[in-house]
Amino acid sequence: MDRKEFLETVKQDGYALENAETKFKKDKEIVLAAVNQNGAVLEYADNSLKKDKEVVLAAVKNSGAVIEFADKSLKKDKEIVMTAIKEMGYYIEHADASLKKDKELVLAAIKSDANALEYVDASFKKDKKIVLMAVSSKSSALEFADNSLKKDKEIVMIAVKQNGYSLKYADNSLKKDREVVLEAVKTNGNSLDFVDTSLKKDKEITLNAVKNEGRSLEYADDSFKKDKEIVLAAVIQAGVDAIEFADKSLKKDKDIVKASKKK
Repeated sequence: MDRKEFLETVKQDGYALENAETKFKKDKEIVLAAVNQNGAVLEYADNSLKKDKEVVLAAVKNSGAVIEFADKSLKKDKEIVMTAIKEMGYYIEHADASLKKDKELVLAAIKSDANALEYVDASFKKDKKIVLMAVSSKSSALEFADNSLKKDKEIVMIAVKQNGYSLKYADNSLKKDREVVLEAVKTNGNSLDFVDTSLKKDKEITLNAVKNEGRSLEYADDSFKKDKEIVLAAVIQAGVDAIEFADKSLKKDKDIVKASKKK
């Protein structure tokens, strides 16, 4: 295939670059046409063109993920990195370490995807305003906060009110905090798994957990697996799936069996 014909081909199908002759992978016009059609094919361009800002920027504008294939020199380029993270915040993972310290980029990344907190400089993971912004958007971002902020009740409360499962990432001191735990089990009963043993003996907490997710009975204190009120609430929520976690003394209880059949 001659150059002119191949150029027309990649304009329609960028992936044609993958199996192209080396001379075409080094040809800027051809590679530009290919990445404009499908940014992902930057992976198959000659290394010389992975250092070319015009080519890489065109590719990233088409598909932010391809920043991964850019030359390391362009992973220091703020315009390219900003273009990528506006599409998906966690693409900041591929940025040079120097740009992971850039507050403007960090804020843009977290605004795009709160879990981008995982890849930013450690200084931002200790910044309460940044972490609050992240967990307010997505509770799971708590996992990536500095340990000092996993002890911060305000931050953890915001997280568990969205999704109690984020209690998993809180400091152990807050897994003993009744107010935090009660909020957590109300939004995700399975967070009972992460509750301190002392609070698993609290009936209100366990009852709220099983009302939200009946199968969380699995994580309840053994005494509550014998408690008909709690087991019945679990079965009403989850049906027969919850019965397996009940004490054997209640598995054949007529009210519980009847409730399981209604679900």
